[in-house]
Amino acid sequence: MVHRSTAENLGIHLPSAKQLLIAAAVATLATGGLTGYKVWQSSQPDPNAATAAAEAAAAQLTTVTALGRLEPEGEVIKVSASGSAEGNRIDRLLVKEGDTVKTGQPIAILDSHDRLSAALDRATDQVRVAEANLAKVKAGAKSGEIQAQKATIARLEADRSNEIAAQQALIARLEVDRSTEMQAQQATINRLQAEQQGEIQTQQAAIARLEAELRNAQSEYQRHSQLYREGAISASASDSKKLAADTAQQQVNEGRAKLNQIRQSRQQQINEARTNLDRIDRSGQQQINEAQAKLSQIEQSRLQQIDEATANLDRIAEVRPVDVQAAAAEVNSATSAAKEAKANLDLAYIRAPKDAQVLKIHAYPGEKVGTDGIVELGQTSRMLAVAEIYESDVSKVKIGQPTTITSDVFAGELRGKVEHIGLQVQRQNIVNTDPSANIDARIVEVKVRLDEASSKQVAGLTNLQVKVAIGDIKN
Repeated sequence: MVHRSTAENLGIHLPSAKQLLIAAAVATLATGGLTGYKVWQSSQPDPNAATAAAEAAAAQLTTVTALGRLEPEGEVIKVSASGSAEGNRIDRLLVKEGDTVKTGQPIAILDSHDRLSAALDRATDQVRVAEANLAKVKAGAKSGEIQAQKATIARLEADRSNEIAAQQALIARLEVDRSTEMQAQQATINRLQAEQQGEIQTQQAAIARLEAELRNAQSEYQRHSQLYREGAISASASDSKKLAADTAQQQVNEGRAKLNQIRQSRQQQINEARTNLDRIDRSGQQQINEAQAKLSQIEQSRLQQIDEATANLDRIAEVRPVDVQAAAAEVNSATSAAKEAKANLDLAYIRAPKDAQVLKIHAYPGEKVGTDGIVELGQTSRMLAVAEIYESDVSKVKIGQPTTITSDVFAGELRGKVEHIGLQVQRQNIVNTDPSANIDARIVEVKVRLDEASSKQVAGLTNLQVKVAIGDIKN
């Protein structure tokens, strides 16, 4: 009631439902058209916005950032033994990690030191011997030396004569022994042959007697057999004669078998005796041949000694320039050998190639020198940062650009300047911990020399991973 009264009092006519629907539809279309126009307008490039973005990108590109590492100037040097000393063990280690060494300072001593030192001592002794021999040659031979050499020659000649006579006597004795043994063996063969012949003849005579008895027994048997058939004698009498004939035949057979046995056994003994005779002949001749060869050796060797002694007598009896030159050459050769021994001994001392700091020790006393060497050295007083710059950014890096280096390991920033830009594109060695980072990126190594204060601050942080920013940093 109140609303109606009010509307009526104001003189306002309320619209119908159809009019309200039409009005709502028109409003909706107007709103949608405005929104679509704004979307279309926002999709079109804005020249002012593009210019602002380019300026922001240019401002950011004034600084090139990359990951890098710290290393001493000249990189880290692995000090090892020489090629000829590979496989040796460390005898003494003269430094520890962190020590500062000077150029030429001994770092370690190999276990070949004592052996090479002894070799140097021997070589030095040889030099002194050669020098003494040179002085003796220059001074000339003494009469006592000449007489002593002549006595040596006389002794060698006497020794040669005595040894030859003794060897000839040995040969003669061997020949007599060989002849005597062969004669004794031949006598044994002759005896065996005579015994064989006598036994054969005896056995043949026994066989002849048995054969006669056999013939007589066979005749008796034939005669009694005839009488038995005629009935003149009994069967037992005939059988006894037959048994006698068979017995006689058996005795003849046994006699013949024994004759063959005599022949075979005696012949075997004769053959063995002949074999022994051949062995005596060969072994005796071999001993004689060996003795004769030794005689020839004695004659030649002793004659060679006499010739050498005679030549030595000629040499010491006269001082010739050529002798002095030869002795001087021996001195030079011994001196060269001593220098070589000294050089070999020096190889047992492992020395620092330059002024540096010991960063790491790889081989301790008792250990062999491996592929990693003995120690790693670096000039930590002058540190560098090696930045791995992406190949797309390397054109923005220039020699002398200021650089800042940061890390979570030390506080603050390090300062330096670009000193060297690499000439080779390679794969990166330092990988970002970000899993989305490209681990196959191509980079160029850029070396940054740190200022003195920064070098001192990180002198003990070789190979530390750092972040390098090259160029002016704009906030």
